[in-house]
Amino acid sequence: MNAFITAAPKWIGTGLVGLTLAGAVQADQHGMKADIVDTAVEAGQFETLVAAVQAADLVETLKGEGPFTVFAPTDEAFAALPEGTVEDLLMPENQDTLRAVLTYHVVPGKIMAEDAMAADSATTVQGQDLTITTMDGQVMIDDATVIQADIEASNGVIHVIDSVLMPE
Repeated sequence: MNAFITAAPKWIGTGLVGLTLAGAVQADQHGMKADIVDTAVEAGQFETLVAAVQAADLVETLKGEGPFTVFAPTDEAFAALPEGTVEDLLMPENQDTLRAVLTYHVVPGKIMAEDAMAADSATTVQGQDLTITTMDGQVMIDDATVIQADIEASNGVIHVIDSVLMPE
């Protein structure tokens, strides 16, 4: 059974307002952090993302050694896509497109919020660059806002975003 360990909020000064970084860290009964996939499953707000990762056959990859930085859209973010988009992406014949969308949310390496705030872009596993901007203490990844940052996993970090990123 997994135990929930809640990290205390941290404030990182940005010269602007600052960014609140509060995250829940998953741990097993031995105090070991769960991997990115198990952390997402346990969080309960990424059911669509987890289903998409399974449909794209990326579970073993994201359970791998990493480290990975995942910009994870919530279920609400997926629900905001045009009607039928998620269902179309989950069809077996669209697996390559789904993989491209999902790997556009993953950056190799472990990029914590403080590092992301100092960057202006990051190259995804999919191959394209994400644009990173910080304004008034909010971090934007392309057009998505980071709503929860620095959720650490055994093989990387998750940053929760409020919309689904689409590669060009």
